[in-house]
Amino acid sequence: MKTIGMLGGMSWESTASYYKAINEGVKSELGGLHSAKICLYSVNFDEIEKLQHQGKWDETALILVEAAKSVEAGGADFLIICTNTMHKVASEIESNVSIPILHIADATANKLVIDGIKKVGLLGTRFTMEQDFYKSRLVDKFGIEVIVPAENDRVVVHNIIYDELCRGVINSDSKEEYLRIVKRLHEQGAEAVILGCTEIALLIQQVHTEVPLYDTTEIHAAQAVQLAISDMKISQISC
Repeated sequence: MKTIGMLGGMSWESTASYYKAINEGVKSELGGLHSAKICLYSVNFDEIEKLQHQGKWDETALILVEAAKSVEAGGADFLIICTNTMHKVASEIESNVSIPILHIADATANKLVIDGIKKVGLLGTRFTMEQDFYKSRLVDKFGIEVIVPAENDRVVVHNIIYDELCRGVINSDSKEEYLRIVKRLHEQGAEAVILGCTEIALLIQQVHTEVPLYDTTEIHAAQAVQLAISDMKISQISC
């Protein structure tokens, strides 16, 4: 089994979801007492969040590069960044380690392509919804059209993430706001909606709407599991 390197803590609420999903995935695939081999570096999100909102992305990259180096030194075979937003600095991290990164947008887009989704709505932080580092990857690499909420709704989505979900606060009014925005994206032609922040699935899940939702945490974790056990599966087939 490969060792999964995790850059977490952004926030720790969603990192806990990753840890649970990955271990449950390995247990489901291999049975018995199997669990995932993980090397986790959990950052102090307060430092990251302040730098994000100050636009000091180079400084966030430095923090995550050092964390990634530690994870690699700890024996990780590949790396996952347990947050959508900080994939903004994925290329900087990738250029400073020798292990590959399983990119969250690629993992999600691969599933969208398999499911035949051509046009998708995107929820996330304002950084993810408004900047090109995430959307352009879906468009240019996978040919998926991306739409985002109107500006006022982007503010709502962003503030709920930082003021509530990253603090472990689940608010029923916020859930209704998110579902309203999901419905609006669907009315604008989105065939599905990406939950493009790893905390959003703490608030809304597929049972709450008929609009197909793509939970990036779940998808990313599942693909990490498959990569981690891929050699074991090959070995079993050979035997």
